[in-house]
Amino acid sequence: MLLAIDCGNTNTVFSIWDGTRFLCTLRTATEHQRTADQYFVWFSTLIGHHGIRADITDVIISSTVPRVVFNLRVFADRYFGCRPLVVGKPECRLPVDVRVDPGTQVGPDRLVNTVAGHDLYGGDLIIVDFGTATTFDVVARDGAYIGGVIAPGVNLSLQALHEAAAALPHVDVTRPDRVIGTNTVDCMQSGVFWGYVGLINGICERIKAERGRAMKVIGTGGLAPLFQQGDAAFDGVNDDLTMHGLTVIHSYNKEG
Repeated sequence: MLLAIDCGNTNTVFSIWDGTRFLCTLRTATEHQRTADQYFVWFSTLIGHHGIRADITDVIISSTVPRVVFNLRVFADRYFGCRPLVVGKPECRLPVDVRVDPGTQVGPDRLVNTVAGHDLYGGDLIIVDFGTATTFDVVARDGAYIGGVIAPGVNLSLQALHEAAAALPHVDVTRPDRVIGTNTVDCMQSGVFWGYVGLINGICERIKAERGRAMKVIGTGGLAPLFQQGDAAFDGVNDDLTMHGLTVIHSYNKEG
């Protein structure tokens, strides 16, 4: 079985893939000081709780936090006896091209989403990923990653607003009933929610105009379903996009 690990700035996700489906998905906070042994205690306890007996033979890692990769490598080697594939390293080949400015390093999560998007939906895509940052990844007709847009994440924007303005509270992200708020919390929620709907639709329209062709827009990340309720211009939402991409990359490297 394959253990796919997606390490983001906020959360790290572990999914067990048996070749046909994900048996379970587990989340933990991303902490660079967590040791391999601590990962194993947490991981083994939770899969035991789910009643899963997983014979892990392979591990693949995508990480936007370089400092955690070493301990995840040790975790894979010590407890599963394998050398993990790490997206972005020379030994991990991708089934798509990356066409950006020379010397540019593209985040592994964006490459994985590109692979997954092309595999599931074909080319000419815009993938909107709601994470610590809100990213727009542009996938060419042949599946190549050709660039994108990075904007502040929704929760990051709320946190900055709360910390920079002493009179403004911290609020949850939700779809307000009306655009015009009649109290501080409603005003903030409306600004964030409808502001990001406008940002999503506006940037996607500009990308389509610049490319001069029809493109599908796929949302992913925890907040994608919420913004779909606000008429965000998604042709589809897929919460498992990154994990699917990791399975595709793993299979591509095994076959090659």
